[in-house]
Amino acid sequence: MCRGPAVIDVRRHNANFCAEHFVRLCRDQTRKSIDQFAMLDPGDRVLVAVSGGKDSLAVWDILTELGFEADGFYIGLGIGEYSDESRRYAERFAESRGLSLEVDDLLRDHGFDVPNGSRAAKRAPCSACGLSKRHLFDDAARRGGYDAIVTGHNLDDEAAVLMGNTLHWQVDYLGRQMPHLPAANGFPKKVKPLVRLTERDTAAYCLLRGIDYLVDECPMAAGNKHLSYKAALNDIEVDSPGAKHAFYFGFLDRAAERFAVPTTDESGPPVTPCERCQAPSSNGVCAFCRLTERATAAVPIEMGRTRRRAKVAS
Repeated sequence: MCRGPAVIDVRRHNANFCAEHFVRLCRDQTRKSIDQFAMLDPGDRVLVAVSGGKDSLAVWDILTELGFEADGFYIGLGIGEYSDESRRYAERFAESRGLSLEVDDLLRDHGFDVPNGSRAAKRAPCSACGLSKRHLFDDAARRGGYDAIVTGHNLDDEAAVLMGNTLHWQVDYLGRQMPHLPAANGFPKKVKPLVRLTERDTAAYCLLRGIDYLVDECPMAAGNKHLSYKAALNDIEVDSPGAKHAFYFGFLDRAAERFAVPTTDESGPPVTPCERCQAPSSNGVCAFCRLTERATAAVPIEMGRTRRRAKVAS
């Protein structure tokens, strides 16, 4: 039994932890998720999707401490001061630990930002943001030869998404709500090693590890349904500690198989290279290139020499 001073209580474990053992708990829980769901193999090179927030920086730190070769990839979304601040947090973290961080910027490299692009394309900001992130993370993983993309989704995120998908019986989404999506059809593997940790856990982990992160929520997420689902689950958790864990892992253990969708290269509609960017797509032109076309056509922006064009020109 540890006799060190407790710094945090974790009610779902019915235990208090000192700083040393709480940090160890977070790493052990992450290792357990990686092993249970066969997320990563020893020697895998992973690309961490970094936002500058607590979850992405925590998972980057934990994977590095567990011995994985983990590089970061950050996307500037053009959401005013929020994006500027988030980039600074990501860069400071990488620099302080000597880690590699690649930075992409929607406006600089692709000619639009999320606020203007979503309006021009008549998409919700979160939809345009998510589409852009998925495309650019996939592209970065293929270019860099990475074995997997790692995201910082935690237990709160996954339980809230599960609640929304269940309330509306989004069967297709339920079938894809696994913490490990294998590589298929030219898309890289995606994994979520923090599914056993809550937002409170990752915030405490960052505090104890001296990781400075952006606390503010994205201003364009106001009204997002998942925030209300998180609030509802937090209320339930107060009276029933462990309810979020039981809800999400009960689904994985007892129901996920019933909604599983094939993920082999032969499943789904035929996938061919996008006519413009060569990314895998079930249409002639991929969704990101269609978004870019609509966003840049409606919002004239004076562009400089972009990295992508510079690469083609070379």
